[in-house]
Amino acid sequence: MATQAGVSTLLLRNVPLFAMLPADQLATIASVASRKSFARGATVIAAGEVGSTLYVVISGRLKVIMSNDANREIILSLLGKGEYFGEMVPLDDNTRSASVITLEPCELLVLSNQAFRKCLSENFEMAMTVMRCLVKRLRDADRKIGSLALMDVYGRVAQLLLEMSETIDGEQVVTRKIVKQDIANMIGASREMVSRVMKDLQVRGLIDVRGKTTHLRDNIANID
Repeated sequence: MATQAGVSTLLLRNVPLFAMLPADQLATIASVASRKSFARGATVIAAGEVGSTLYVVISGRLKVIMSNDANREIILSLLGKGEYFGEMVPLDDNTRSASVITLEPCELLVLSNQAFRKCLSENFEMAMTVMRCLVKRLRDADRKIGSLALMDVYGRVAQLLLEMSETIDGEQVVTRKIVKQDIANMIGASREMVSRVMKDLQVRGLIDVRGKTTHLRDNIANID
């Protein structure tokens, strides 16, 4: 069950989506927004429902999924601090296209459709930020469709690891914990196959798992 709290302008200033807004607009948003806490495994939004809010991640991680009647799940993306979801409904007045479920306890900022639309109409830079995010998600979807059609499981695992990684001291490192079932659900493979591929990548020296971090070698991008 979600619990709710108030929002400060300082919190909003630290959210990339709102960082460029002037003080008066931040104050207006703070007066109509709220903070909600969700337990691990909670469904924040469900595919097919009528939505009325935008969500911004203050803390925690979530997964965006689609599933069928047989409960087969495909993970479309993983969300973390500073990222947002639910922005399509205020723009096209349609139902939710996917479900979003917490992977760990999360705190989210919640903003109504009406308030979000008002922000977009009054701030060009914020509107551009949202459009850039939508374009990025479209490109990511195109890339995922291409990898499913053209790459084998090795290539799909390698590409996903590269997408999840960040540069630290000149190395590509995946700092978040890698859950093999999540990888399987993201690339359209079985957990057993992902486990075999990950083990083989380690044996071949293409990845180095150190506790909760995974270090990627340069030649992983050219895996065959």
